[in-house]
Amino acid sequence: MKIDLHKISVREVFDGYKDSAEEGVVAYGGKLDIRPKYQREFVYKPEQRDAVMHTVQHQFPLNVIYWIENSAGNYELLDGQQRTLSICQYVSGDYSIHDRYFHNLTKGEKDQILDYELMIYFCDGTDKERIEWFEVINTAGEKLTPQELLNAVYTGPWLSDAKLKFSKTGCVAYHLANDGGALVSGSPIRQEYLETALLWINNGDVAGYMAKHQHDKSADELWDYFQNVIAWVRKTFTGYRKEMSSVAWGELYNQFNNAKLNAVKLETKIKELMQDEDVTKKSGIYPYVLTGQEKHLSIRAFTDKMKREAYERQSGICPFCKKQRKEKKQWDISEMEADHITPWHDGGKTVAENCQMLCKEHNRTKSGK
Repeated sequence: MKIDLHKISVREVFDGYKDSAEEGVVAYGGKLDIRPKYQREFVYKPEQRDAVMHTVQHQFPLNVIYWIENSAGNYELLDGQQRTLSICQYVSGDYSIHDRYFHNLTKGEKDQILDYELMIYFCDGTDKERIEWFEVINTAGEKLTPQELLNAVYTGPWLSDAKLKFSKTGCVAYHLANDGGALVSGSPIRQEYLETALLWINNGDVAGYMAKHQHDKSADELWDYFQNVIAWVRKTFTGYRKEMSSVAWGELYNQFNNAKLNAVKLETKIKELMQDEDVTKKSGIYPYVLTGQEKHLSIRAFTDKMKREAYERQSGICPFCKKQRKEKKQWDISEMEADHITPWHDGGKTVAENCQMLCKEHNRTKSGK
């Protein structure tokens, strides 16, 4: 990892400063993205913002700032965004300190601020090195999310187009996934829609996909895939429920999009399971009706009272051990686990009458578990 320290004056950084709200904030002659397009805005509290300017005005040292050079030869501010914005906003006249705006200062006071030197590290290295370094320095203030860290590494035309489609407030991905009921949770501006689509298309390997496509001219492949997933969900699951926004639809699409599915039968089964009080994770019903795996459902557990009743009824004896004439006849309750006598998938309910205590070995090897 190559990390070079530069001393750059506020005057140089402020040159070309322009705040275009969600369209981004630039400075340093237009070469520095203080806040890239369609990225959430971090806001300092007034007292934090004033403390930054107090440090600058008194020529005290300010914590170091990190810039990363992108593929276009410009820079993206990785760490120190709020400090940089506090300074630029004050110089531009966005706020006052003790009722004095920048334009109220004397020439000497203005020059003292403009000539203040910021300690800025320019960072460069392999993708892996940069990600590791960014994770190290991303420990204070408003932390970047994993997706925001990856965005800082894999800048380029592909990311610009992807953020337009997935990260802008009211973007096309948001409208598509919410037209008729939300199928994706999160906020586009926090990069959660982009991250979700990337997790789906590349089986969880977000960085791998971004590295492969970093220099593509567009993100059309990702957008087409996302449209196909949403269309498949709307066609396959005809009754909308709020729990659908928590489902990893891409994983199900990747596995079942070519399967012949009966939407009517699926809806009947889903409606039945939604009314089952033993199913505590309702969003898990959707993967369950396709995979048949009970792990998605979080079946309601037996209460401690039910377990104690079954334990006393059995006198601490595991029926499977008894059947196999195991040497150990009796177990402590802490050595046993509750089990459905009639399995849940065969209609057995989580009630005292359907509870039996098994030794841990037999509970975990019992057929149907």
